[in-house]
Amino acid sequence: MITVKNIFENFQAEIKEEYFEDLISTGNFKLERIVSQGHSSPENFWYDQDKNEFVLLVSGSAELEFENESSIQLKPGDYLIIPPHKRHRVSKTDSSQKTVWIALHF
Repeated sequence: MITVKNIFENFQAEIKEEYFEDLISTGNFKLERIVSQGHSSPENFWYDQDKNEFVLLVSGSAELEFENESSIQLKPGDYLIIPPHKRHRVSKTDSSQKTVWIALHF
């Protein structure tokens, strides 16, 4: 049986920590949903991933910071591909509403 799910449902109303959910995961790629609300990466923490990452901001807003570069502001519908080992962090996310991301690691 095919199950229909909704990208905006099935997570807590109040999010104390950023929420990560694997939607599909294989040896070659991982598709995940991330939900943030006023969250940011820990101070001096940088993501440094082995794979490309396609990031789509579905709702809310966010700011991504890249090491030794300027920050990027994201609004709903914005997407980008982060190359492997491109060190980055989340500077901030919208505190007044949930920020929903879709990330594909490939």
